[in-house]
Amino acid sequence: MLKKLLTAVPVLLLSAGIAAAQEVTLRAVSAFQEGTAFSRPFEAFVKKVNEDGKGLVRINFVGGPRAMPPLELGNALRAGVVDMINASSAFYSNLLPEGEALKMSTRSMEELRKNGGWELLNRLHNEKVNAYYLGRHGEGIPFHLYLAREIAKPDLTGLTIRTTPTYRAFFTALGANLVTTPPGEVYTALERGVVQGYGWPAVGIFDLGWQERTKYRVEPGFYTVDVNILVNLQKWNSLSDAQRKVLTDAALWVEEQQRKDNAALVKSELARQEQAGIKPIVFAGEQRAAWEKAAREAGWMEVEKATPQHHKELRRLLSSD
Repeated sequence: MLKKLLTAVPVLLLSAGIAAAQEVTLRAVSAFQEGTAFSRPFEAFVKKVNEDGKGLVRINFVGGPRAMPPLELGNALRAGVVDMINASSAFYSNLLPEGEALKMSTRSMEELRKNGGWELLNRLHNEKVNAYYLGRHGEGIPFHLYLAREIAKPDLTGLTIRTTPTYRAFFTALGANLVTTPPGEVYTALERGVVQGYGWPAVGIFDLGWQERTKYRVEPGFYTVDVNILVNLQKWNSLSDAQRKVLTDAALWVEEQQRKDNAALVKSELARQEQAGIKPIVFAGEQRAAWEKAAREAGWMEVEKATPQHHKELRRLLSSD
């Protein structure tokens, strides 16, 4: 009996080693600081994968900008330095100019998965970023223009605005002088009067302390947030069907939670801003129409300029306008 037990032990240990080796660990980095508005959904995704994927796949979330500068994430993912990123398309527009269209989307990810929009976006990510387009969050959260001084009409002439590629064309069309700075420098730029405003989503300014230097928010909002969860394509292709299912199910779960929660989140955040003393500048009538037209035309013109071969298809699939 002892001899049989001793013979069985190596076999059991080998079997355990094989089972453990089947679990794949993916190294992930985010463009956003941990615990902030656009990192939290990804952190929830990571937690769900690690709970549901035990023995199959787990994610090692290395962290946000302190782990890697946001503008380096696209290249790092393409080269396989990291396996997964959580980032807006604005952070890898050097690789995927077509990403300009994501902010213009008026259709939900649920609709895009049905009408062929996701397939097109995934193919473009495959070809240009060497990435699998796993999912998106931020849906239903608009951008706003925040200001340190009041304006009376949709005209930014004479103002210096902190910008990103997302709304650069729009603010340029309204006559603004533009400055590009990392998020970490915006507070100081406002404090010193270097900029008189900035574009940012409806949520997240309290994470950065910008409410202390912000007096106004322009209504209505414009565009929509896209924060994308991407997986290195070679890594994705190396996974088993079961491992891919864990990741896909978790991404679909995050998207569903966003559809349920984001409207209430935006409403709560805007109320919090007003409690903090940020006053809404509400454009109505002809001014509202001019504001929205300028945003729409500048945005789609930027898409056409970035991707003349794909802009019509992207507009047809992503937008209802």
